[in-house]
Amino acid sequence: MNKHGEADGFLMTDGREVHVPPHLSLRLLREVCPGSKVRVRGVRPRAVDMIAAVAIETPKGRLLDEGPDQRPDDEFEEAKHGPMTVQGIVRQPIHGPKGETRGAVLEDGRIIRLPPHEAERFSDLFVAGRKIAAKGEGATTSFGTMVEAKQIGPSSDELKAVGGPKKHKHGPDHKKPKHHEKHHRPGHHG
Repeated sequence: MNKHGEADGFLMTDGREVHVPPHLSLRLLREVCPGSKVRVRGVRPRAVDMIAAVAIETPKGRLLDEGPDQRPDDEFEEAKHGPMTVQGIVRQPIHGPKGETRGAVLEDGRIIRLPPHEAERFSDLFVAGRKIAAKGEGATTSFGTMVEAKQIGPSSDELKAVGGPKKHKHGPDHKKPKHHEKHHRPGHHG
């Protein structure tokens, strides 16, 4: 589940992770429930036992990723948002569509997520069997609970701050060099 309350993946009974584009969330939740038999086709990133799904065969039909403009008109279940604290044992790490670590699923099914660059920094916490705690903004729906961590650590007494989204060097705060600074060296006039 992502911070908007949309399902963006699921775990197979063998532990393999399947990433699904969030725009397929509503159909996924209607057609697939725990214990459903599915066949998944997609892309498998290197070094991670997961599949970024492009098609899922379900008992009710085929889910095909035709792009984000293909969302159904139905209203999605609205998540309840608010501050949340979680702690538990890591069942397994979870990943984004390119195989990048994004957080972990706990033994009780709750999810802790971080921005990818921060998940890499805290990757030692996302190991199966490891104790973990987090504070942040939570989202809860009938199918799960997710916390976007603002603080994370091995226990609630050892939390470290999580940075915000990674700033790109050409983002809104980036200043372009002024024309006279581009090509001229100090002392050179031309």
